[in-house]
Amino acid sequence: MTAHGNLFIVSAPSGAGKSSLISALLENQPADMQVSVSHTTRQPRQGEVDAQHYHFVTPDTFKSLIKEKAFFEWAEVFGNFYGTSRIVIEKTLSQGIDVFLDIDWQGAQQVKKIMPEAIGVFILPPSKAELERRLTGRGQDSTKVINSRMAQAVSEMSHYHEYDYVIINDNFITAQQDLLAIIHSQRLTATSQIHAHDGMLKDLLAE
Repeated sequence: MTAHGNLFIVSAPSGAGKSSLISALLENQPADMQVSVSHTTRQPRQGEVDAQHYHFVTPDTFKSLIKEKAFFEWAEVFGNFYGTSRIVIEKTLSQGIDVFLDIDWQGAQQVKKIMPEAIGVFILPPSKAELERRLTGRGQDSTKVINSRMAQAVSEMSHYHEYDYVIINDNFITAQQDLLAIIHSQRLTATSQIHAHDGMLKDLLAE
């Protein structure tokens, strides 16, 4: 029997290193892990590839998918729709592939209502000063934007206790090892082992 994959919800304030951690993890791991590709109605940016960065769809298609309850969660942001496909994720999990959802705490709450067994991981920076240093170091935003991001970060971080695991990204390599440890621990739960080794376990208990 093929092991059923685990759904990992990974959230963090901007600058905590969430996307970098997930990317580094997937680069060094076998093909039994992948990041969920969201649907969106916005136009592709230069270099973006359909079904790799996003599933680009029309507003009418997106609204039809909402009616079909095809999304775990969806939202409208600056006039464009974004959603996480429930059907695609469930199919991927059934193939024994772990899926990572890179979403915020509000999206996490919506997913948890539909799939309570999803594993929540929250990434925290070691301090506000370090978070601000990272945001400033990007060289992409004005002081006003950074101040806004910092205020938003405090609001986001207040939800860390709603997650199953918390990783403090002080040292990137250590944080990466922590994330990998969480993945391995979930694969070793009794439920996961029953899915993966049902035949063997029955043979062991046969009289």
